[in-house]
Amino acid sequence: MMHLKALLLGFTLSLLSSISMAGSGHDHGHGHDHGHSSAPVTQEAAKENAAQIVSELVTREKLESSWLLITAASIEKITAKGTPEWLVVFVNSNVADADKQKLYVFLTLGGEYIAANFTGK
Repeated sequence: MMHLKALLLGFTLSLLSSISMAGSGHDHGHGHDHGHSSAPVTQEAAKENAAQIVSELVTREKLESSWLLITAASIEKITAKGTPEWLVVFVNSNVADADKQKLYVFLTLGGEYIAANFTGK
């Protein structure tokens, strides 16, 4: 099991070298300008971007390492404050605190990181 975790961590770290996350210090809130002119990404691309964000949050010790093994439970387009966004939800039953078992990752339709939190708001 440790070998698998080491392998996953190595893979994750190699992915992180290619991630460019503008505003990566903002893990909560929707106070960003969503008027990006990026072309919309597919649902699959949004899911992959959200997984990379989860990996980054684990690396920055904002999430425990068990999140690295979790895949997206759902993904949908929502409208927040009049702006369409991707909402990707991850569920980790390994987390002891029931209030922190669901992680909500918000992305622009272009796939850019907006926020991540446990409230979904």
